[in-house]
Amino acid sequence: MPAGLSPSVLLLLLAALVVAGVFIGFLAGLFGVGGGAVSVPVFFEIFRYTGNADDIAMPLAVGTSLAMIVPTAFVSAREHARRGTLDMQLLRLWMLPVLVGVMLGTVIAAMADARLFQIIFMLVAGFLSMRMLLGGSHWQIADTLPGRALLSLYGGIIGLLSALMGVGGGALSTMTLTLHGRPIHEAVSTSAGLGVLIAIPGALGYVIAGWHKPDLPPDALGYVSLLALFVTLPAALLTTRLGVRVAHGWSRSQLSRMFGLFLLVVTLRFLLAVMFGI
Repeated sequence: MPAGLSPSVLLLLLAALVVAGVFIGFLAGLFGVGGGAVSVPVFFEIFRYTGNADDIAMPLAVGTSLAMIVPTAFVSAREHARRGTLDMQLLRLWMLPVLVGVMLGTVIAAMADARLFQIIFMLVAGFLSMRMLLGGSHWQIADTLPGRALLSLYGGIIGLLSALMGVGGGALSTMTLTLHGRPIHEAVSTSAGLGVLIAIPGALGYVIAGWHKPDLPPDALGYVSLLALFVTLPAALLTTRLGVRVAHGWSRSQLSRMFGLFLLVVTLRFLLAVMFGI
């Protein structure tokens, strides 16, 4: 964060990061996501407010979000695994294609305009919100998962989009699995594990992509803000287990509609950013 902020403004920004951490951790457990749908827009607004241009603020928000996802997704996956709903066989199959997708995404991130991140986030989040708010059995395209080749392709695409969006792939993989007939709680649990596979190489890739970039904040390690990470992380870890407990007590419709509504709000926010620059 740049110098020159008044103490009251700095305290407000730190409070916003703590509140974001609470929601990030809760969503990580509740939906099997790393919380990027919360952290990317929150980090983006804070980095812009503290004087960073969009072409710095957006990749910095994405990279910091991916770094946040590493511990929150790990805790979430461990808690879901204890309940016996995490598909380790599928995670092993996805490991290599997801890694390839993430690496490609971080290479693109080093060269792309900030608007690309916003547009991708907006389009994918908008589609997912409609699926969760309006979808039902008629959105299911198969009763079982496809063969290894198509599953590997899914993994690569999820890794690529996740690296560009700064998310752990939870919403994307949950949608993919439920479209192929997997129960929602199993899909959520497996998606939490996928977040770990995506976030580790993704965060490292953003550190490398932003290494020695000019105009980064003094606390930044590449495109990862250490200050934002360390302020947000403790609150996130405290609420992840609570999210897991709630997830296993709620119905599919409750989970889908709540997250769908949130994604719709995020989509509209990025639409304003893309169209009007606000």
